[in-house]
Amino acid sequence: MSHKTAKILAYLFFYFIPIRKDVVIDNLTKAFPDKSEKEIRTIAFNTFHSFLITLVEILYLPWTTEEQLNDIVKFFNLDIFEKRYLENNGLIVLSAHFGNWEYCAIAGGLITQRKFSVIVKPQRNPLVNDWLNKVRTKWNNEVVTLGVSIRNVFAVLMKKEIVAMVADQRGPEESIKLDFFGRKTSVYTGPAVLSLKMNTPLIIGIAVRQPDFRYKIVLEEISRDNLPENYEEKIIELSKRMIEYLESYIRKYPEQWFWMHRRWKH
Repeated sequence: MSHKTAKILAYLFFYFIPIRKDVVIDNLTKAFPDKSEKEIRTIAFNTFHSFLITLVEILYLPWTTEEQLNDIVKFFNLDIFEKRYLENNGLIVLSAHFGNWEYCAIAGGLITQRKFSVIVKPQRNPLVNDWLNKVRTKWNNEVVTLGVSIRNVFAVLMKKEIVAMVADQRGPEESIKLDFFGRKTSVYTGPAVLSLKMNTPLIIGIAVRQPDFRYKIVLEEISRDNLPENYEEKIIELSKRMIEYLESYIRKYPEQWFWMHRRWKH
């Protein structure tokens, strides 16, 4: 029923209350210059639909059972996660605003029976913020608010525990610029910096929605092999590997990424 509601809401917001529709179309046009206007608009509508599916699924989380979540979300290559975790150097688990990104950490903590310290951006509305953090911590996880001292994040890794974050949106203007769909864009270097400073592996998993509304998350390690000698160049190269991995998924499933922010603003 909630998924049917999402389709109705998609029509409403795409055609009658087009919040950020121009941003989505502009981003898609820049990312896929070879696609026709009709193709761009189709992907744009499907982007709204995908986001609203995610929204209603998040709203339903208070009533979602452990059994349902185990059925909905399937992880692959969990042996990579376990192997790196047992090396006792901590673990950084990355995802993206893709499919249902909230499911990644929530189901990850549940299925692995490990506590994920999830780095989150506070919501403007405190009631929404508190509600969302409550469902994020329904099972094993805890929340670390973005903007709180970075020492809190380091403390998690010092205890050899798991930090989970999404770092796919536009970085600050002064950040490094890397190619993303053939255009330079600012990127967050936080995951690369943390990984290098703490010698912590980077595991990435992106929640790809399937036709039956289940999610497939294939865990892979972002290689830290053959990095340059210079520390700043190491950060750039590691960040480049992450953004290239993200782009490969977006090209396969463009409608499932969150195109509603200005990725190429600076």
